[in-house]
Amino acid sequence: MLFNSAVFITGFLPIVLLGFFLLTGTGRSRLAVLWLTAASLVFYGWWNPANVPLLFGSIVFNYLLGGYLLRHPSKAVLALGVIANILLLVYYKYTGFLFGTLDDALDLGWSIDEIILPLAISFFTFQQIAYLVDAHDGEVVEHDFLNYCLFITFFPQLIAGPITHHGEMFDQFKDKTTFRPRLDNISIGATVFLLGLFKKVVIADPLGEKASPIFALAADGTTPGLYDAWTGALSYTLQIYFDFSGYTDMAIGLGLLFGISLPTNFNSPFKARNVIDYWSRWHMTLTRFLTAYIYNPIVMRTTRARMSAGKPLPKRGKMNASTFIALVAYPTILTMFISGVWHGAGWQFVAFGLLHGFYLIVAHGWRTYKVSKGWKLDSDRLVHKIPAVLLTFSCVVVAMVFFRASTLSAALTMLSGMVGVGSTAADLELRRDDAVTFLKIGLLLAFVWTLPNIQQWMSHVRTALNARPQEHWIMRWFPGMTWHPSPTMGVALGVLGFFALACAFSVAPTEFLYFQF
Repeated sequence: MLFNSAVFITGFLPIVLLGFFLLTGTGRSRLAVLWLTAASLVFYGWWNPANVPLLFGSIVFNYLLGGYLLRHPSKAVLALGVIANILLLVYYKYTGFLFGTLDDALDLGWSIDEIILPLAISFFTFQQIAYLVDAHDGEVVEHDFLNYCLFITFFPQLIAGPITHHGEMFDQFKDKTTFRPRLDNISIGATVFLLGLFKKVVIADPLGEKASPIFALAADGTTPGLYDAWTGALSYTLQIYFDFSGYTDMAIGLGLLFGISLPTNFNSPFKARNVIDYWSRWHMTLTRFLTAYIYNPIVMRTTRARMSAGKPLPKRGKMNASTFIALVAYPTILTMFISGVWHGAGWQFVAFGLLHGFYLIVAHGWRTYKVSKGWKLDSDRLVHKIPAVLLTFSCVVVAMVFFRASTLSAALTMLSGMVGVGSTAADLELRRDDAVTFLKIGLLLAFVWTLPNIQQWMSHVRTALNARPQEHWIMRWFPGMTWHPSPTMGVALGVLGFFALACAFSVAPTEFLYFQF
């Protein structure tokens, strides 16, 4: 069941909301939690009911193990629990890739039946690993089975995030005011949902129709012409931006309909001035998980080892080459390698992760050099800001080619086309269709780079946990443009929502890109 489908918008969602409001309106909040959990399992099983026992079994296993770790902290038991979760993920997501790689390398003649990847396994695995780690460390303050089930299965974020943390969710579940029907939550949630739907069906899907044939051409081994290659790369980069941020907006909006705040996952990432800034804005909940449960532990362990060996540590942000390699480069490249592999089974995803690891190392190295020279880290002057944003965006586009390509060789073929390899004189002539396409892409980029995001537009209302966006200059100069409940705003959003719904219902709904992970 897709958020952008008629069966969800006109069938599933109204029924679940009606049952929820009937229960919460009569003060039966525990039954409301049970109702949402059951509805979420129905939502999950809509694609393949056979996967529901897998999800529920994973929940029961991790809940029981988490309870044991709360009472008897044990690194060995924690390690076994983490390994069990990872093995489940490896079996479903990487078995075919691993066997195929070994067979190609050693010509073993191995073959296995296709293993269908259960939806959301990457997301709920990360959430449950975090729960086990925090249970071991004594940071879990509530261990209620029904709340834990809703934490994992809550349908707005179940399939593709945001990756929620137990602390931010359990605090809401135990607050009786969370489940009271509130008109402000409904109006804000419906607004954010419709804006996300608009991003998906009106902007992202047409961009995908532009990008897919070009990447398919590269997958067949044909190098696209210069303009076609850039059209494909830029179209996909914007497609995944609007598709995934649209999904997140819809998830946050749906959560608010039920009084539950989900964490912000996007903060205008294409406005980032460097790749460090980019990862603090793009898929923010994944970055949060990778930082807290992978990067920081690696840095802490390496720091302790260096202290025991009497090796130098950073002083006032300054460090020598060996310290930088040990405490910055090594943890960064390993974390981004894991990020790449988490996204998908294929060498192209390994390349994606390592490339972003390289970007981050360069950015951290440049920042360390500026600190050593006493230079200002970031300048707000446009003459510095614009080139930094353009350079960062260009790096992101190159990495997105690996993210989208079906194989590593297809990605390299696309990149060859982007630097003009194989392009003839005729290919280098800008056709009218190419000019129109690039004009549309340029307008979308201007939209992304200059206008406020949804959090900024709705900055004076509660749209997500800890959402305190910086004020956008348009909101400062034209405060009347900010979101507020009024007849004019209602009519404008009604027209936009009607257009988005008409587009969604007029064609077969397309899956969100992150469903494949």
